[in-house]
Amino acid sequence: MIKLKLPFWLGGSELNKLTRICEQFYGEVESWLRWPLSQLDPSTCSEGVLNLLAWQRDISRFKGEPLSLFRKRVQYAFINNVDAGSTAGVKRILERLGVGYCEVDERTPGLDWDIITLKLSDSQLAQHPELLSIILQMYGRTCRRYVFSTITPVKLFIGVNEFSHDQVTQVAQLHNTAHLYGQSQLLDHSQQVLCAQL
Repeated sequence: MIKLKLPFWLGGSELNKLTRICEQFYGEVESWLRWPLSQLDPSTCSEGVLNLLAWQRDISRFKGEPLSLFRKRVQYAFINNVDAGSTAGVKRILERLGVGYCEVDERTPGLDWDIITLKLSDSQLAQHPELLSIILQMYGRTCRRYVFSTITPVKLFIGVNEFSHDQVTQVAQLHNTAHLYGQSQLLDHSQQVLCAQL
């Protein structure tokens, strides 16, 4: 807000009234002048200007897309184009647009060479099906196919204990017929392997 100081020869309550009126007027004029600058930011601009910015950045709003997500897509359009096509870039794009953690496998054993597997949780796939297909269409690699796979985080607790073990291996080798005799003995946490080869 603009603070004004009027000449000293005007004094009293009339000066204070005039000061307040001038400050309000110039505050309004300042907001008019700042309005075009605020319209350049996709996170704060009006929806009509947002549509123009989206058209400029080649972003189309899909059916049922919330306004907040559309604003994010328009806001991050340039940096998403820079990140497009790389494994780390796809992960960053999904993080920026609110999908969350994702694993990307370039070459999955047992699948064709041109298939890229995106591993997401069930909730991510259920909450963002259209957004994921649009992201892959716009920022995915050309001539590559994408497959979704689900991952489920599981907490695992492992106890660590000391374990000791003894092992004895006895080998007998004879080219003719052979008989192997052994004594029976008490085994206490040990292992014996007897091999005979003819």
